[in-house]
Amino acid sequence: MHPMVKPALRRGWRDLNTVQFGMTPAHAMTLGPMDLATGSFLDLLNGTRGLELLREEGRRMDLPDGHVDGLVRRLAGAGLLDDARGGGPAADALRRKKEVLDRLRPDLASLSLTTSAPGDAIRQLAARRAQRVQVRGAGRIGTVLASLLAGAGVGQVDVRDLGRVEPWDVAPGGLPADAVGDRRDEAARRAVRRAAPDRPPRPATAQAAPEEGDPGFSLVIVAPRDDVAVYAPDPSAAESLMSAGTPHLYAGVVEGTGMVGPLVLPGQTACAGCLHNSRTDRDPTWPRLVAQWRSGRQRQVPPCDLALATTVAGLAAAHALAFLDGRVPSSAGARWEVSVPGLHWHARPIWAHPACPCAAAERGKGERLSEEEQSHETMAVQRPSEQCREAEAERPAGTWRAHV
Repeated sequence: MHPMVKPALRRGWRDLNTVQFGMTPAHAMTLGPMDLATGSFLDLLNGTRGLELLREEGRRMDLPDGHVDGLVRRLAGAGLLDDARGGGPAADALRRKKEVLDRLRPDLASLSLTTSAPGDAIRQLAARRAQRVQVRGAGRIGTVLASLLAGAGVGQVDVRDLGRVEPWDVAPGGLPADAVGDRRDEAARRAVRRAAPDRPPRPATAQAAPEEGDPGFSLVIVAPRDDVAVYAPDPSAAESLMSAGTPHLYAGVVEGTGMVGPLVLPGQTACAGCLHNSRTDRDPTWPRLVAQWRSGRQRQVPPCDLALATTVAGLAAAHALAFLDGRVPSSAGARWEVSVPGLHWHARPIWAHPACPCAAAERGKGERLSEEEQSHETMAVQRPSEQCREAEAERPAGTWRAHV
């Protein structure tokens, strides 16, 4: 192990005996009491030395026997320590690709804030290169979203859509102006390659177009250009995904409202069928309205505010990455919505419906919360660390510190 204090957290002395790591309530932690010799020794925990060499340095600084090991143990236990050579074989392979790792260093630093064990951050970053994601929709949202995922280290990002690029499909970070007239899917794939020219080559088995329900996808993101498909996703369009057990996330803009979610974990969380059945329970005219919207004459250019579309693409990419990294984001069982011009984000819970064949309701029977409880649950899952820190901040000074 080559211990390294996580460089993502800024460090400062609160007083002569207390060091604070991090600035924001979500991640900040104080350590104390800390003597000046130990504080100076922290500078040596930069990943360039193994434990044996660190012990020698500690002896030169007249630190007591066992002090270095104890310090390393406590820093690791507090989630403040990384391992400059940890993460396993996949992480070692990523380190050998210097240009790739240099491009991804901000993402690696961010992952270090949400992982605790030394070496976990680069292990997760390396694991992204083995993930396969498909984005269905190559408009202002889908192409930007796909480019963000590829740029964040996801190894295989496929984009599917029909037709040719129109002038109103162009967006910064997505389809460029010189792609107008090209096939949408091909132009979107070029944008993905530009975002991550160093991504691993597609395996031979993926060269042919995969079936829609291909179980090899880690995640499918449905980002349609049709606003009706955003607001009222057709359950039949996701049948192959449901039968294959493929997780899928919905995202898009309808009129002046951006939507991210739900993230559907087949058989576990609410799906498009649950959404349709629940809306019908609340409003019996819902199926009639949806049928009219779907069969009505299509507008040539649906509303899709550029800044709102980019915001939705960014949030959807963040939720997708959280899922790919092994977490369950707050879009599982909920849909996040934001409307212009107020721009107030809120989550609408989506319950598993007992009449839906997805069977998620049976799995969650007895676990359903009230809407108010679900709102609090979502917030707690989303930002537990910050809530804890804010609660701690209300206590008397000196009561929320780890002792070294």
